[in-house]
Amino acid sequence: MVTPLLDNKTLDINGLEKLVEFLISGGVHGLFVLGTTGEGPSLGLHLRKELIKRTAGMVDGRIPVLAGITDTSFDSSLELAEYAAGCGVDAVVIAPPYYIPITQEEMAYYIENLAPKLPLPFLMYDIPACTRLHMSVETIKVAKELGSIGIKDSSGDISFMYSLINEFSNEPMFSIITGSELLIPETILAGGTGAVAGGANMFPDLYVEFFNASANHDLVRIDHLKNFIIHLTDTIYEPTRQISRSIRGIKCALSVMNICSDNVAFPLRKLSAHERERIAASIAEFKNHIY
Repeated sequence: MVTPLLDNKTLDINGLEKLVEFLISGGVHGLFVLGTTGEGPSLGLHLRKELIKRTAGMVDGRIPVLAGITDTSFDSSLELAEYAAGCGVDAVVIAPPYYIPITQEEMAYYIENLAPKLPLPFLMYDIPACTRLHMSVETIKVAKELGSIGIKDSSGDISFMYSLINEFSNEPMFSIITGSELLIPETILAGGTGAVAGGANMFPDLYVEFFNASANHDLVRIDHLKNFIIHLTDTIYEPTRQISRSIRGIKCALSVMNICSDNVAFPLRKLSAHERERIAASIAEFKNHIY
């Protein structure tokens, strides 16, 4: 879930409430706040805490809420986890601490020290494009042995995803969740569990249906829906060629849809008026299609 902002220190509360209700009515099975699309690492600790508290309160137990606690500081991650537990969050999500490059052994050591102190179940998060560490299957096995309930794989490495599914195929309580939207069918058909899809901020029902078609092994339906998602990727996510394009594009689309503000956390900047016009045209086109 994106983090609706009025400015770098202020949540868009009305937008947050509208977004939460929009996503739940769209059929999503849970919410993940303070992930990459949620700009978690770019927000101050106070703002992250406010988002967790307000989101958990608005959801009020209707669906699970997961909160990202990734930080460069071990103590700050633990503080956020403890705060999330007090707000009624269901689980926390851990990616490798960023900025200083670490090894697989150091990541395992990090988990060994963090996991016993966590007050909630935890999910691992592999996103090497942002953390500079592509966690190995062996590192994930360490996390599983320490109580991890699953992994969100945003590496985009399909062979790695298949390796994870193969490794944990006899572990029904350990979830393999893809963060790559176009790999939802491949993940589910191979025995994976689900997906965290940034595009579901805009079109939750589309992504729920994409998941359902995959779970039902409906290859014709999968093919049909994938065409919509490819088109969405080529329009909403690609107004610029910068790495931040998906965050900025999604927030702009939500603003066009009158759900929440399109403000992004520093150092990102929202899309230009010209780019917004392109996004608005894409949204209008999508609304005229029945998928």
